[in-house]
Amino acid sequence: MSEQDPRLGLTVTHRRYVPYAHAHYAGNLVDGAYALGLFGDVATEVCIRTDGDEGLFAGYSDVRFTAPIRAGDVVEVTAQVARVGSRSRTLELSCAVVCRGRPDRGESAAEVLDPPIVAVTATGTVVVPPAP
Repeated sequence: MSEQDPRLGLTVTHRRYVPYAHAHYAGNLVDGAYALGLFGDVATEVCIRTDGDEGLFAGYSDVRFTAPIRAGDVVEVTAQVARVGSRSRTLELSCAVVCRGRPDRGESAAEVLDPPIVAVTATGTVVVPPAP
């Protein structure tokens, strides 16, 4: 595909509250697979927008867990199309914590993080059916 492909650079973002039911470890930590599941959700929307199909995730490369995700966080998950092949799309993915609970300030206290904390990054490849 041409470097001028209009799908290049398409960005999709989802935000989600991380419920306490997802905490698996001390300190209300959430396992890294939680972010990977969210990457699947945002990649599905990318495929729908670019190709009119939900597509399938073929694999990840360069997955990096750089900061914890905790129950009570609000995360922002973003996918950007970096490469368009005939049936594959390479996505740059990130999961950033944009809000975090502050139990030290009260049972339901929380704050907006400025700047957000990037917790997970990855490169992913999705595949879509051949064009008709």
